[in-house]
Amino acid sequence: MQRRRLVPVLAVSVMATLVPAVTTTATAAPAPATSPLARYAEQNPTWKRCDPRLPAAFQCAKVKVPLNYAKPGGKKLDIAISRYRTSTPGKRHGVLLSNPGGPGGPGITFPLMLHAELPRSVRERYDLIGFDPRGVAMSSPVTCGLSPAESRWPRVYKARTYARDVTTAKAVATKCRARSGEKLPHITTRNTARDMDLIRTVLGEKKLNYLGYSYGTYLGAVYTQMFPKRTGRFVLDSAVDPGRVWRGMIQGWAEGAEPAFRRWTKWAAERNPVYGLGDTPQKVSKSFWDLIARADRQPFEYQGEMLDGDRIRTYMRFSTFGVEYASTLVVELKKAAAGQRTALAPTARRALPAFAEETPADNYNASFWAVACGDHSAAWPKNPAQYRKDAVRDKKRYPLYGDFASNIMPCAFWNKSREPVTKVDNRVPSLIVQNEWDSQTPLVAAKGLRRALKGSKMVTVKGGGGHGVYLSGGSACADAAVASYLRTGKLPASDTTCAPSTPRTSRTQQSPLPQHPNRF
Repeated sequence: MQRRRLVPVLAVSVMATLVPAVTTTATAAPAPATSPLARYAEQNPTWKRCDPRLPAAFQCAKVKVPLNYAKPGGKKLDIAISRYRTSTPGKRHGVLLSNPGGPGGPGITFPLMLHAELPRSVRERYDLIGFDPRGVAMSSPVTCGLSPAESRWPRVYKARTYARDVTTAKAVATKCRARSGEKLPHITTRNTARDMDLIRTVLGEKKLNYLGYSYGTYLGAVYTQMFPKRTGRFVLDSAVDPGRVWRGMIQGWAEGAEPAFRRWTKWAAERNPVYGLGDTPQKVSKSFWDLIARADRQPFEYQGEMLDGDRIRTYMRFSTFGVEYASTLVVELKKAAAGQRTALAPTARRALPAFAEETPADNYNASFWAVACGDHSAAWPKNPAQYRKDAVRDKKRYPLYGDFASNIMPCAFWNKSREPVTKVDNRVPSLIVQNEWDSQTPLVAAKGLRRALKGSKMVTVKGGGGHGVYLSGGSACADAAVASYLRTGKLPASDTTCAPSTPRTSRTQQSPLPQHPNRF
């Protein structure tokens, strides 16, 4: 039986599992509290079966958290949490909280997937805990009332459309303030970390153990900085560089795409008899850019979508990290451009989970911008002329994607952050795992996190591709290192390099055109 892969939510990869209807929290009558926050710690969640279609052992509840931790006596938010009680008496170490990525990614069903994938030796030590971060899905969701067109970012820089992009970016920020202005300043990574610590307290745990993917690595790193004495065993998989949030990380997509593109052209040239794209890297590159020029002159249909050169570049930024798939894709796109029949099967559309019926349609985008803009507003220039300058410059530096990554975004018009950005710089032990060829959080980002977390150790999968390492099926060596740490709490003696187990079929290769390649 083929092993199901666990993939983080860096690119709006909504899990196709059933999502439960979460019950409201029953709060025990509090004893006299010494502070407003103490009342939150005394909550007694009412756990109920999440959904009759899901295992009875998978339970859900809600807890209350302050909208504004500086004013805990004020308005409150609901945080949806879940648990899968898998620990064994005598072996239990605590709870393992998880986050699959984002910002904006729901995590309430993640324990279901972890239960199916974690080795028994790890599972029996933990009760698995999931949650939707504040502002997301079933946790007091935010909305900006955005149309599909307003939700489409990043956008390619073009001189003729730039004024319209500026207008749209400003309109998005304005609509977000109008629809969720009271919540918006408080939907931040720091406040989500505070929520995590409150969840720890409500569950009666002295320390929090954690498995975070993608954006979840930054969330975990911020927790270690804010609550170092409450940090237990932390695994940070596919890392965000805390020194580059958030504009810098988006620009990193363009920087990382160029070496991946060069690697792909070399690989395809060595296999010219198979793919026919050219027998030198230069010829392969020319084949690709000729396709881009042709699509710009005359867009063509591929799998039900009209593609121009910019659209192809967006997908190839993501796809070239998987060299075999990128080669096949370019061959098929060339056929489609010539009006020939293509061989790749149409992309399977993921079923929307149940919560989509109750969650605002733009919730992912609204919560994404709340965090990406609100965490560190100073990282985003306020002058539209700066974005124009940067996009023109980076188009030359990074031809595949630079004009997308540096173009203007709604954060240019966001309000000033309520708190300073978190400077992550500590010696709290943690384990970082990273693929060498990761399209969303490149290896250089993981090295940045490793420098910030001086007490950590790092496992790098040399030659590993795709986004997400642990439980992805890509490296038995890396899986063993993570499992050992979660079992024993002992980090590797030094940073470690692992090899891929087999030629990896990345998430990109499973889906001919990734639907949302521009999210963490």
